[in-house]
Amino acid sequence: QVQLVESGGGLVQAGGSLRLSCATTARTFSSLFVAWFRQTPGSDRAFVAAITWSGSATDYAGSVKGRFTISRDNAKNTVYLQMNSLKPEDTAVYYCAADLRAGNYYLPSEYDYWGQGTQVTVSP
Repeated sequence: QVQLVESGGGLVQAGGSLRLSCATTARTFSSLFVAWFRQTPGSDRAFVAAITWSGSATDYAGSVKGRFTISRDNAKNTVYLQMNSLKPEDTAVYYCAADLRAGNYYLPSEYDYWGQGTQVTVSP
């Protein structure tokens, strides 16, 4: 069983930055494909960013490309999401997700393991 714990959310003004963390004690973490999703009330979870187990490849949703950076430190069993130039439309609950493989990595259904989510609120 893989337990994921997100942290780092909060309230920030537009144009500001936050760094989210997704940590786990799972020994298999360095083998896991990890992604961030976000969700607003009444909407499905939307893909934000993903990173391969080695960190050698990443991908981003178009709406965050150039502003957000996903990275990982396997020695610390942690994946990060650095969010810069935040906009009010980035307001959401952010979730990290992980699985051993994720062919269609932008789909929430590809992931077996989820964190509890962390709220990010961006004020105008």
